[in-house]
Amino acid sequence: MDYSSKDIKSIISEILDKKKAKGGVKSIYVVGCGGSLGALYPAKTFMEKECTSIKSAWINSSEFIHSTPKDFGVNSIICLACHKGNTPETIAAAKLGKEMGATVIILTWLKESEIIEFGDYIIRYTFDASPDHLKGDIDYSGEKTICALLVAVELLAQTEGYENYNKFYEGTKMISNIIKNARNHVAERAVKFAEKYKDDSVIYTMGSGASYGAAYMESICIFMEMQWLNSSSIHTGEYFHGPFEITDANRPFMIQISEGSTRDLDERALKFLNTYAKRIEVLDAKELGLSTIDASVVDYFNHSLFNNVYPIYNHELATKREHPLPTRRYMWKVEY
Repeated sequence: MDYSSKDIKSIISEILDKKKAKGGVKSIYVVGCGGSLGALYPAKTFMEKECTSIKSAWINSSEFIHSTPKDFGVNSIICLACHKGNTPETIAAAKLGKEMGATVIILTWLKESEIIEFGDYIIRYTFDASPDHLKGDIDYSGEKTICALLVAVELLAQTEGYENYNKFYEGTKMISNIIKNARNHVAERAVKFAEKYKDDSVIYTMGSGASYGAAYMESICIFMEMQWLNSSSIHTGEYFHGPFEITDANRPFMIQISEGSTRDLDERALKFLNTYAKRIEVLDAKELGLSTIDASVVDYFNHSLFNNVYPIYNHELATKREHPLPTRRYMWKVEY
């Protein structure tokens, strides 16, 4: 049976009821590859910060298969993201979940795919399938990042309780309009960005907290995979423990300034960049309207905002560089 983000509350309720006689749910693993793994980062952060009794981890699908946590089994939930349902490593991780008696939740987009047979619950998320993801008329509260977050939120709320539960759901009702306004807000800036950086061979991304996954995705999926640029995602808290030595007037940085508990980390890094670097693109969640979401839950919405603002930049950069985003030389073309 297929489900949507609106069904996640009942899904978690059913899972907890079924697991009750077996000792309950003791762990949840969020698993995927590449951008799908990055999209699960806010759920990972939420569980680590908010939950005291359920073990959680964020693991690459292939690593999960080859280095499976010892406690994984009948008292576990494995929540996997697989966009088209055909990533071999994620299919294998879902199959392993089935074999070991864990409850398998699969977040996917396509109606039919290979991975579905290994899922106990198939949650279909919304996705902007227009070229370069520029259409922007979808319900962003139904995207896979929010779906994974809702799995975590409901699991916490239905086991330990979650005092900010209603505020979180209020945030999900606000995020779509915030994203759409932010995308319009950066449109002209993105054109200037593309003109400025079209001839560069390296661009670094920076971020922290629950939104770090967005910086990671932009680095590996866009700059490296789709534009063949050298890149690395730098955690702003780690910046001063090695990476800041590469800072100079010529190196480009895209830095996310989150709203919420880790904003100080981002602002400290930006202060240093403003002193020693000259080529900085700043995405500030406060400027982009995220502060209208309650401060108690705003941390977890930064990722969705940044990840959906990036396509405006990516389209302009790909156009200026005459390097279309779908261009590949290895992916899906050679054996690997």
